[in-house]
Amino acid sequence: MSAEQFDLVVIGGGPGGYTAAVRAAKLGMRAVLIERQELGGTCLNRGCIPTAAMLHSAGLCRQLRESERFGICAEGVSVDYPKLLAYRRETVQMLVQGVEQMLDIAGVARLSGTGTLLPGRRARVTSEDGDTVLTGKNILLATGSKARVPDIPGVDLPGVADSDGALAWESIPDSLTVIGGGVIGVEYAQIFADLGSRVTLLGTRARLLPSMDREIGQSLKMVLKKRGVDVRTGVTVERIERDGELLRCRFTEKEEKKTVTSQKVLYAVGRVPYTDGLFEGAAPEMAGGRIAVNEHFETSIPGVYAIGDVIGGPQLAHLAMAQGTTAAERMAGLAPSVDVATVPYCVYTDPEIVSVGLTEAQAKEKGVPVRTGKCVLGGNGRSAVSREERGFMWLVTDRETGKLLGAQLMCARAGDMAGELVSAVSNGFTAEQLMRAIRPHPTYNEALSEALRASVIFS
Repeated sequence: MSAEQFDLVVIGGGPGGYTAAVRAAKLGMRAVLIERQELGGTCLNRGCIPTAAMLHSAGLCRQLRESERFGICAEGVSVDYPKLLAYRRETVQMLVQGVEQMLDIAGVARLSGTGTLLPGRRARVTSEDGDTVLTGKNILLATGSKARVPDIPGVDLPGVADSDGALAWESIPDSLTVIGGGVIGVEYAQIFADLGSRVTLLGTRARLLPSMDREIGQSLKMVLKKRGVDVRTGVTVERIERDGELLRCRFTEKEEKKTVTSQKVLYAVGRVPYTDGLFEGAAPEMAGGRIAVNEHFETSIPGVYAIGDVIGGPQLAHLAMAQGTTAAERMAGLAPSVDVATVPYCVYTDPEIVSVGLTEAQAKEKGVPVRTGKCVLGGNGRSAVSREERGFMWLVTDRETGKLLGAQLMCARAGDMAGELVSAVSNGFTAEQLMRAIRPHPTYNEALSEALRASVIFS
């Protein structure tokens, strides 16, 4: 294989990498995919999918404990954590096999090993069997990211872990301190609180989910507190210490020194691009630790592209997949089929959270006159049946054109509704056009019609 030429050599088998390879193959390009670990990357093996599986199991546990209000008496509800972990592994394995089959059907070659970019659009694959050098008309770098390690003394103590390490825990901690109020932090706080842990969440920013609308962060804080999570925001964590069999976090909150002890500590303070050992004699231009790319995802080296977490920006699997599709199409001389500018941000807590396009504050910062429409789901039939908490939909439209500029949802099944909103923002649909659709009753989705009417009539 070392003597073979490929149209595309992909380094990294995560969502962006395998999507690009499959798209390239379907466009008639000879593609090869290099991955040193499991296919599917962080998202499938250590991120989105295992986390979603744990959120599902933990949510079922909480629902059973609260089921009496629905007329169902479930006594003695308990968690068999080894079985939960087995279910999580089976889910991951099933999807990994699906990726393997998809690559095989598309005719994408695969090599297991560590990929390194060499001069002359070449890539070396290092494995236990030795080194193999491949040459590609194009090379795509899709190596993803790794957890950011906070500069906190004691972060390397036993019992302190990032989200990858937390997945390796073999039992549910009696108590847990989560450092970080972003997406990963709030999801893990909910998982272990629902499974019965005493959870303290130390958010280092002024509010939870700081990149989203203020009301979303405030509402989520109230929901988590109601579920038993001790939420502290705007804190500075100073150090982690061993306290017998426990761990003690020392932090400052509103200029007051405080401590919290727990069996485990999980830090989730962001992720950084993974470029360790990626370059040898052929390094593209970088920007703040990220690989710099142009609007076509091409680096400073002609024919070498990069996508996903390694180029920075929103660290989302679906964005990496869209970028991979776009890059492959550009290599084939085609116009991109996906709008990579309109990105849905999803948080899979309960209730789910989605943000698409501009918030009202962001639109005002850009000087765009807007109308807003809000629907609180308290009167929604489906929400009443399932007793959902604090659900709402908030829409932002252009006052002059009526086009939908953005949407923020915090309600059940919000993630499943994101696609309609992304399509609307991307294609410039107006509120009036969206109102023409009949949405079935009773569904959570019909609240969108109410929010649309509010944006037209009451703003």
